[in-house]
Amino acid sequence: MKIGIIGAGNMGGAIARGLAAGSKVAAADITVCSPNRRGELDALKAEYPDINVSVDNEAAVSGTDMIILAVKPWLLDEVMDALKMKIDFGRQMLVSIVAGATLEQLADYAYAGKAAVFQLIPNTAISVHQSMTFIAARGASPKKIAAVEGIFGELGQTMVVDERQMPACMALASCGIAYVMRYIRAASEGGVELGLPADTAKQIVMQTMTGAVELLRATGSHPEAEIDKVTTPGGLTIRGLNAMEAGGFTASVIAGLKASR
Repeated sequence: MKIGIIGAGNMGGAIARGLAAGSKVAAADITVCSPNRRGELDALKAEYPDINVSVDNEAAVSGTDMIILAVKPWLLDEVMDALKMKIDFGRQMLVSIVAGATLEQLADYAYAGKAAVFQLIPNTAISVHQSMTFIAARGASPKKIAAVEGIFGELGQTMVVDERQMPACMALASCGIAYVMRYIRAASEGGVELGLPADTAKQIVMQTMTGAVELLRATGSHPEAEIDKVTTPGGLTIRGLNAMEAGGFTASVIAGLKASR
C-alpha cells in the first residue's frame, strides 16, 4: 500500500516515522508533503532516506492508496479545495486526523461517487508503535476498514468506534497522554523532594506505571481491587491515597477529561 501524508508537524511526522519503522509499509511507499515545513521534511528524510518528501501537497495524492490529512484545522478547507478534484474517491481512502473535522465534512469533499472516509484519533506515541488510535468510518467497506486497522494496528492498539464517541476517546487517549506525562512529572518532583535524584525518580515512576498497566492486563482486575491489595489498615499507602483525594485527585482528573472533550 502506498500512503501519502499531508502535513509534517508533530502528528504527521510521528505517523510517518511509525510507518517507516514498521513492516507493513515500505518507507519508499510513504510520501510526506508540507509546503511550509521544509526543515521538518529534511529531518524526516535524514532519518529515513527512502521516504519521499515534497513541498507540493499534490505529491501525496498522486499514485497513493491512502491519503492522510494531518494539517491544522483552519487549513483543511484550503488544502482540500486544491486537491479534491485530483483524488479518486472511488479508489483512494481519505483519512483525517484533523481535530474537529467530521465524517460528513470529509465526505462533502468528494465530487462524485461514494467516498471512503475515515476519522482517526491517534496520539504521539504512534512514533514508537504504542498509540491508542480510534477509527470512525463512513462509506467504507469492511475490507477498507480492515485495511486501515491493519496499517495503524502495527503502530499500537486500534479501536473502531462510532463518531459520536470520538470526543470522549480523544480526552482519554489523545489529550490523555499529556495528562499521564503530567503525573510522571509530578511524581518525579515528589521523588526529588523525598531525596532522590531526578533521573532516578523518573525511572522509578515510569517502571511503576508500566508494572501497574501490565498487572491490570494480566489479571483483568478492576484498579480498585489491586489498590485494596496494597492498602493495609493504618498503612502508608492509604494515608497517601487519602491525602491525594483530599487535594482533589479523582475530581481533578474527571474535570480535566470533561474539559478536553
